[in-house]
Amino acid sequence: MRCIIVDDEPIAHEGLEKMIKEITPQLELVGSFESAESASEYIKTTNVDLIFLDIEMPEINGLDFARNIPKNTLIIFTTAYSEYALDSYDVDAVDYIVKPINPDRFRRAVDKAITYHALLIDAEGEEIEANTDFIFVKSERRYFKVDFDDILLIEGLKDYVIIHTNEKRIITKMYVRSILDLLPQKRFLRVNKSYIVNLEKIDSFDNNDIYIKEHEIAIGKTYQEEFYKIIMSQQKI
Repeated sequence: MRCIIVDDEPIAHEGLEKMIKEITPQLELVGSFESAESASEYIKTTNVDLIFLDIEMPEINGLDFARNIPKNTLIIFTTAYSEYALDSYDVDAVDYIVKPINPDRFRRAVDKAITYHALLIDAEGEEIEANTDFIFVKSERRYFKVDFDDILLIEGLKDYVIIHTNEKRIITKMYVRSILDLLPQKRFLRVNKSYIVNLEKIDSFDNNDIYIKEHEIAIGKTYQEEFYKIIMSQQKI
C-alpha cells in the first residue's frame, strides 16, 4: 500500500517514518507533508492508498482535508487530541491513534487498514436479501448466508458496510442506515454514525465506549440516551 504522512510537527514525521519502515513492510511511504494544502496537490496527480493524518494543523485541519480526499483513500488519524475521536467517524477513518504513538497500537491500526484495503478492492455492488433469522449478502461474486446470531457488529466504511462475525468479515456496497432497516430492531442498535452493534454480543460498556471482543466502539452523543435506555430496560436485577 502506498501511504503518505500529513503532519505539521517534524518530530511526528520522524516517528511515523521510523515505524512505517521498521514495523510495516507492507507499506510504501511515497510522501511526507507538513500541510494539508501540499498533500492535497500531491494526491491530485498521484494514487495514495493510506494517509496518516494529524488533525490540528494551520489553515486546513485534518478533518476538513479528509472530507475532500478520493473515496478509495483510507485514513488513520494520528493526533494528540483524543476529543476528536467521534468526529473521525464522520469522515470514515479506519482508525484513530492518540500521540505518543505506541508501536503495537500503530501495528494494529495498519493491519486494519491493510485488511480494509483488500476488502474494498474485492467489494461488489449492493445486494442483500433479508429473512427472519439471517441475511444473504453478495460479496466477492458469492452470496454469503449470515445468521443474525453470528453478527457482532456492522461498520460503515466509505460507501460500504463491513459485517463482523466471529469468523470473518464480509463487505458489500451499502449504507449503514440501509442495512439497519433489514435487521431485527430489538437486537441491533446504531450507536454512532458508522457502527451498529448486536446488543446480545456486548461484553461490557462504560460512559463512552462499548466493548465487543477486541472491538472498542465509541457511543455517539446523539445515540447515548437511547443506548442506555435500552440497556437498562434489559436488566433483570
